[in-house]
Amino acid sequence: MENIEISDDKSKLDVSKIHQFLTSESEWANNITIDIVTKSIENSICIGAYIRDVQIGFCRIITDCATFANLVDVIVWPEFRGKGISKHLMNAVLNHASVKNVRRFTLATSDAHGLYKKFGFTPLNKPDTFMEIYKPDVYKSSL
Repeated sequence: MENIEISDDKSKLDVSKIHQFLTSESEWANNITIDIVTKSIENSICIGAYIRDVQIGFCRIITDCATFANLVDVIVWPEFRGKGISKHLMNAVLNHASVKNVRRFTLATSDAHGLYKKFGFTPLNKPDTFMEIYKPDVYKSSL
């Protein structure tokens, strides 16, 4: 695999490509609007993976940069999967200054538990203390 560049420079992000993936290929953000994707990027720490300035991966960290972080929208485009790119992204995430010392770092995944376990993520320590408001169809109503 060619040299992979990892960057938290938002000006390098291909927002249209991210939006296209989220709205048509993801299970978690189907039908999300470009405006919501843009706003989410503006208000998050974002990390992109690139080969020769072509974006091949992406993830966002929602954090207060002091006590809490949540990893979301982890994407490796299908044609680049199986080449270790998600590991590059995860190393960059966990070494990012914004989250290095947070007390709690969460994520939700339906199928990548093995990947995240390698980086120290475990099932919730006290699941009985967590609650949520979950609106799985919220993007359908914004069309």
